[in-house]
Amino acid sequence: MNPNPHALRNLSAITLAALAVLGSASALAQSESYSYGGVALGQSRGQIDEARISSRLIPPGVPITGQQTDERGTAWKAFGGYQFNRYIGVEAGYFNLGSLDFTTTTTPAGQLLGRTKVQGLNLDLIGYLPLTDKLSAMGRVGGQYARTRGDYTGSGAVGSFSNTPSERRGDIKAGLGLQYAFSPSFLMRGEVERYRIGDAMGGRDHVNTYTVSLVFPFGRAPEPTRTAYVAPAYVAPAPAPVLAPAPAPAPMPVPAPVVVAAPAAPVVMSPPQPRRVSFAADSLFGFNQSSVRPDGKANLDKFARELQGTQFDTIRVEGHTDRIGSNAYNQKLSAKRAEAVRAYLVGTGGLTAARITAVGKGASSPVTKAEDCKGKQATPKLIACLQPDRRVDVEVTGTR
Repeated sequence: MNPNPHALRNLSAITLAALAVLGSASALAQSESYSYGGVALGQSRGQIDEARISSRLIPPGVPITGQQTDERGTAWKAFGGYQFNRYIGVEAGYFNLGSLDFTTTTTPAGQLLGRTKVQGLNLDLIGYLPLTDKLSAMGRVGGQYARTRGDYTGSGAVGSFSNTPSERRGDIKAGLGLQYAFSPSFLMRGEVERYRIGDAMGGRDHVNTYTVSLVFPFGRAPEPTRTAYVAPAYVAPAPAPVLAPAPAPAPMPVPAPVVVAAPAAPVVMSPPQPRRVSFAADSLFGFNQSSVRPDGKANLDKFARELQGTQFDTIRVEGHTDRIGSNAYNQKLSAKRAEAVRAYLVGTGGLTAARITAVGKGASSPVTKAEDCKGKQATPKLIACLQPDRRVDVEVTGTR
């Protein structure tokens, strides 16, 4: 059967709309992108109108006395996709919805055996909502082009025949699920999806699938922790005190005058210079998060140990973001991250809370230059170039 031109136009329109959304979407700061492949296995449950199919195949005047259905099959799919950032991706694949069976009996004795098989290709736009650093809710909508094949056999009063109609058509599909990242190179999904299909006999029905997927990102690895330490400022040693010369002996018998030692010169101390430590935001926090990660806590613990046994006047914690995203969002995110670092240094590091302040600077103090990182759209290249701007600076003053 030749492909339905109208269905192909619908599928093409859905594809172009999905690509247009991807091209115009402004991604948030600290996005990550990667390609992936995977497989899924589960169960399909059909909603096929067997009564309508039976009425078309059984001769008029032959009463139908019963119908048994087995609309559960084994569904599987293989897919590949591209994750533009943590919030949006696109995916294409092949699916097989298994076999959906029914048996219709008649009086006089007769029987109609029916089986429906569906397989095809799909292209979906997927949106993600991060719930934790590893768990995300996901929803998908897209188009599919499927081949439905019917296999119908009659006997007895129904008539002796074997009919195998087939149909190809494009339609829509949608789904919901959860995704959990066990590691950067292995993810698992649980999903429910609905496929709109033709039944090969002129009707339109749908099939639901319940699957578990294994997803394997390609070339994705944890970002290395990058922490820059600045050496403490040099403090000049105090000058040695000036001692007065010993008094000369006086001739006899006239008493010698008393010589008083000159006071020691005052010690002049150079004012202590601030010590500034910069932590890469990606080493402390998860994507779009303000809770300190375990590896980030290890970096802050090391910094707190270095301050133990020293005296300081104040510690200022500054949060910084890159320029991707709105000013209001970046300001809020930088302030929350600065406050999270301050709370950790006080609660776990044992530093004095009254001497530590936290402030969000947003994207107002970038490290990179505009001519080095060109562009406004959050492409993977621009995101990587702006990585130095995403940081938390800790400045210690009065260290002695």
